[in-house]
Amino acid sequence: MGTLCTNERHDHHDVYAAQCPCRDVLDLLANKWSALAIGAMEEGPQRFGALQRRLEGVSPKVLTATLRRLEDKGFVERTVYPAVPLHVEYALTALGRSVADPLGRLRTWVEDHMDDIDATG
Repeated sequence: MGTLCTNERHDHHDVYAAQCPCRDVLDLLANKWSALAIGAMEEGPQRFGALQRRLEGVSPKVLTATLRRLEDKGFVERTVYPAVPLHVEYALTALGRSVADPLGRLRTWVEDHMDDIDATG
C-alpha cells in the first residue's frame, strides 16, 4: 500500500498515493507544452513571443497558462524589465535546469523511436 502524502514535507513521497502532491508536479512536467517550454529555455532566457514561435502550434492562452504553472511550482522565473512596451523574459530556475536534462532525454527518445511507434492506434 502506498504512503499517504499531504501538503506537509515528508522524508518520502509516493507518486502512486492518491493524495500525494507529487501527482500535480508529474502532471505538469508530463505535459507536452511544459516539456517543450523547458527545453526551449535551456538555451537561455526567452521572451514570450520567441517561446510561442519555437513551440509551434501553442496558443497564447495555453502558453501563458503553462508558464504560470511552471512559475508557480518554481521551475521558471519571470522577469519584467521596465521599458515601453514592457520587456518580459522567462528563464529556468535551478530547479527548472535540474529537470531539463531528463525531459530532454525523453524528447530525444521520442524523436529517435517515432518510426517504431504504431501511429495508427
